[in-house]
Amino acid sequence: MRFLDSLRRLDAYPKIDNEFSIRTVSGAALTLISTIVIVILVIGEINAYLSPNISEELFVDTTRGHKLKINLDFTIPRISCDYVSLDAQDSTGEQHLHIEHNIYKRRLDLEGNQIEEPKKEDIQASTKRISSTEAPATTTLKPACGSCYGAERNASQCCNTCQDVIDAYRERKWNPNVEDFEQCKNSKGGSVEGKAFSEGCHIYGTMEVNRVEGRFHIAPGKSFSINHIHVHDVQPYSSARFNTTHKINTLSFGEQFGFGTTRPLDDLMVEATEGAMMFQYYIKIVPTMFVPLDGPTLYTNQFSVTKHQKSVTAMSGETGMPGIFVNYELSPLMVKYTEKRNSIGHLATNVCAIIGGIFTVAGIIDSLLFTSIHVIKRKIELGKAS
Repeated sequence: MRFLDSLRRLDAYPKIDNEFSIRTVSGAALTLISTIVIVILVIGEINAYLSPNISEELFVDTTRGHKLKINLDFTIPRISCDYVSLDAQDSTGEQHLHIEHNIYKRRLDLEGNQIEEPKKEDIQASTKRISSTEAPATTTLKPACGSCYGAERNASQCCNTCQDVIDAYRERKWNPNVEDFEQCKNSKGGSVEGKAFSEGCHIYGTMEVNRVEGRFHIAPGKSFSINHIHVHDVQPYSSARFNTTHKINTLSFGEQFGFGTTRPLDDLMVEATEGAMMFQYYIKIVPTMFVPLDGPTLYTNQFSVTKHQKSVTAMSGETGMPGIFVNYELSPLMVKYTEKRNSIGHLATNVCAIIGGIFTVAGIIDSLLFTSIHVIKRKIELGKAS
């Protein structure tokens, strides 16, 4: 019995008989409010426990072997698809001309409505010409052979159309002047040149490039190289006639995930205030690794962008050509996001802290209210209340 008496003295929770306890309206109100607050906070803690915790790390990017995937979706409302080229080049010198084999083009009218289904062109497509080793086809009529104006590869090559002459010049890496070609003078008004400004173009798709610094651009005219210099042939028009107003529906690098700055340029509409406007986007790409709780690791990229525009008309004195130019550079650092589950011990600790803390604070408030009300009543009874 002495041991039990000694142990009873350690009780930190002394009990009071019901006949000595007093129940008040203020205490009941505090109890209801405390219970509601506890339920709300506990539900929030359970929700936080079920949601994965995401930790961030920053380290030097040492990954290798990954290609850079570019997802793009541009609308050029004032230049036809036949007069728009998409070209890409990286810092290693690897250049890709006419990469329509990875990109779809959809013809649009000036109102933005689709004219026909999107087409995917082949980079290998080229104008067919007769080789000197090929046997001539048997025919009773031999059509006239148009001149290639010195650009023919052999004596049997003919250039019967304006496009044949232009292709022959490009194979020679010469700059064609269509005004000097008789075939171009006889071309019909309903040709490609005739609809250059009567349609728009929707360019979209993906392409994979080397994971190094590079650039790509969408510009009017056919692209080719002359003495290792990349040029665009916009003849028979001048650069000032091209309206490079555009809308960036989507531009991203890699896969999309639920957070982070992966698409800051989406739905950006840019109006060209005059002809021959050059729009430049300087993009800083941050490689990003996302490790989910379930599933494979996702390699993607976040990026920030700086925009610049200028007029490149002859009167402005600026160099360049009209179009949309995107220059991207990769950061040497990588961001790693890792999903982690919260521990059950952390949840239990927070729930106990919520329940104990709220009931303790509510008890202090109830004690202050009860004491204050009791003192006021005593003064009223003694007639000392003012």
